[in-house]
Amino acid sequence: MISRTVLREQVKDFLLQQIVSGELEPGTRLVETRIAQELGTSQAPVREALRDLELLRLVESEPFRGSRVRAFDEEEMIKVYPVRASLEELAARLATVNLAGDVSRLEIEFEAMREAAEAGDTRLLAEHDIAFHRVIVEAAENAVLEQCWTSLGVESRIIITLYGVYMDPAMAAERHVSLIDAIRCGNASGAGREARKHVEVSARLMRSHIDIARR
Repeated sequence: MISRTVLREQVKDFLLQQIVSGELEPGTRLVETRIAQELGTSQAPVREALRDLELLRLVESEPFRGSRVRAFDEEEMIKVYPVRASLEELAARLATVNLAGDVSRLEIEFEAMREAAEAGDTRLLAEHDIAFHRVIVEAAENAVLEQCWTSLGVESRIIITLYGVYMDPAMAAERHVSLIDAIRCGNASGAGREARKHVEVSARLMRSHIDIARR
């Protein structure tokens, strides 16, 4: 029997892809009963999935009015990237010193990303991508840095980048290799450069997508 947690993730996956792709436009009402009927599930996992999407700032709800798709502001996301690039550059520098060449946890997440990409499982790929970056941020051992990173909503932005049309799944996994190598070698400045470049590539891909969509 499929657990409710799995059902919630499946519902969230379905709705997330529809929102990011534009199939569900901003302002569209998200009726629990209708979604549950369409997906052949009960209302409970739908309700939980909508709460998750509200935390990702993709859904908004109001008392007595229910849930609606929130405007998906790509321009807003673009503005976050320079700040995230600086934070992750610093995190990678600090983490390289603290990890002292031990990249075992990073390699575990990387291999899981690669397997998910090969299987075409974008949800799982996103989970391990987030976990990879969290390992580095936590290894930096700087509470202020970690708080700032979390407040940027980096996790939701990684998910959106992967669920959108911004990045090929295989590319999303493989581009972590150079960062792992730099940390393994104890090259703090190199790791910082790779971390910054990693974020800047995501920004360029999203900006390119926005420009093409406007033509």
